[in-house]
Amino acid sequence: MMGNKMAFAKGGKVKAPWNKPRPKDLPKPKKLAPAAKANAKAAAAAAGRPYPNLIDNMRAAAKRK
Repeated sequence: MMGNKMAFAKGGKVKAPWNKPRPKDLPKPKKLAPAAKANAKAAAAAAGRPYPNLIDNMRAAAKRK
């Protein structure tokens, strides 16, 4: 959230992750490990969603690093 607050303070717009293209310098995306999938599904269930969204998957993928 810190990045969003700073961008708004400077008058800039922050795009949602699903509205931005994937950076070209990143390696190919990898599949989520079974434990990360379970983590994403648990986060979705805790939020009342039937399945994980992009943010749940991104958070689960970042935890393994």
